[in-house]
Amino acid sequence: MKYSKHVFVCTNQKDAPKKCCGREHGLALVDAFKTSMKERKLMPEMRAQGTACLDMCAFGPTVVVYPEGIFYGNVQLSDVEEIIESHLVNGVPVERLKLDV
Repeated sequence: MKYSKHVFVCTNQKDAPKKCCGREHGLALVDAFKTSMKERKLMPEMRAQGTACLDMCAFGPTVVVYPEGIFYGNVQLSDVEEIIESHLVNGVPVERLKLDV
């Protein structure tokens, strides 16, 4: 199945002392995206899931939305609804969270 939007949330856990998305609530972000997307009936046309390292540790927790390939950094639980409403529903990326990669 091809999704109209596919959200990947880094949930990687590193033993290194640098910042780690998994320790910074990556799994909670996955749950928040899935719950809200289900409530809004965006699934199964759209999907959210955890992923291994996106190699953006310094900016974590990191989220990427495809097919656009828009990366978001320092994503907090309070940002989930804005990303869903603005980007997933209305097609407008959230500029204040967007990473230039």
